[in-house]
Amino acid sequence: MKLKDQFATNTALPRQYGNEFLVLERGEGVYLYDIAGNRYLDFTAGIAVNALGYGSAEISRIMAEQAEKLIHVSNLFSTMPTLTLAERLCASGGFAAAHLCNSGTEANEAALKYARLYAKATKGEHAVRFLCFTHGFHGRTMGSLSVTPTPAYQEKFLPLVPGVVTAPYNDVEALEALLDERYAAVIVEPVQGEGGLEVMSREFAQALNRLCRKYDVLLIADEVQTGLGRTGYLYGSEAVGLEPDIITLAKPLGAGLPLGAALIPDRVNDLLVVGDHGSTFGGGPLACAVGLHVWETVSRPEFLAEVREKGEFLARKLEAMVETFPFVLQRKGLGLLQGVELSEKVPVKEVIARAREKGLLVLRSGKNVLRLAPPLVVSREELEEGCAILEAIFAEDVS
Repeated sequence: MKLKDQFATNTALPRQYGNEFLVLERGEGVYLYDIAGNRYLDFTAGIAVNALGYGSAEISRIMAEQAEKLIHVSNLFSTMPTLTLAERLCASGGFAAAHLCNSGTEANEAALKYARLYAKATKGEHAVRFLCFTHGFHGRTMGSLSVTPTPAYQEKFLPLVPGVVTAPYNDVEALEALLDERYAAVIVEPVQGEGGLEVMSREFAQALNRLCRKYDVLLIADEVQTGLGRTGYLYGSEAVGLEPDIITLAKPLGAGLPLGAALIPDRVNDLLVVGDHGSTFGGGPLACAVGLHVWETVSRPEFLAEVREKGEFLARKLEAMVETFPFVLQRKGLGLLQGVELSEKVPVKEVIARAREKGLLVLRSGKNVLRLAPPLVVSREELEEGCAILEAIFAEDVS
């Protein structure tokens, strides 16, 4: 490994992550600090993970206390943090059980398995198809990758899981033409976090609700990025009118610890027997103790109302950029998962690099969308600070 200022090159990490890394050392609130002491306003939140920011004394206390008691027992046993978190998650939407795991990808894998089991048991061996949508993202393991229809992600790893059909997102007519009783599940994001921040229309959500009920197809809402307050609602599904049978969660749930969940209804849970699925590390007491704190914080109505208000403030700032700069084409997203689409003359990669130089960390989404996903505890003043940096970059000759 070579270190130059705040960057590391020639590391022992695989090349899939790139060849140069900004090396971070600590965080406080919504700011990160690198090994050279430079401070960054973080509008990435660890890719929508660190909803409660950095350096939380309460999270540190919870981790220390639980670590002294018990860290791991496997799923042959259980612990009070595990059982309590599962109960709270299920109560949030009338679910029967919460499969606890380590990531969003694992949560989606579990949901797909449960859906196929349910469909074959209730409709027969022919009901095995999955419907996913263009620009959707559900993970990188073989099952979740199969329902992530991006050629750049899939082509090197073919063949994938058979029986997957892709439809255009937000296209009711195409949905009506495709969906029937042969499908086990539809998997969809209320807001496409990696796919350009497209927000599901209410018309499309209503069509999904209606058609999935008609054909007894399980509707899986991938809330890995939109769930737990990111949109200003507990679940992004609420914001768009979607009525899922299964919800998958991860990212903010563990506040940086590996924790995911697939929330399932009675009619699925009633079919499961020992050995149908499992996870050695999933739902460990350390992660669940922290997850319970996250849940209790982000599920408070006043917390969600604050996120909605801050999301509206951010939307106004981004709309002003659209009006001011011709190459800023449109605002996209919802709540504190928003961004702007840029013209092809302004590569988003260049904007991300310039933002980092000016002390702001931001993300990309889709082809050329700048994605902002700050910690949910970000203040209006910090949102103002970040937007001022972007405005300064756009005012430069970036086009």
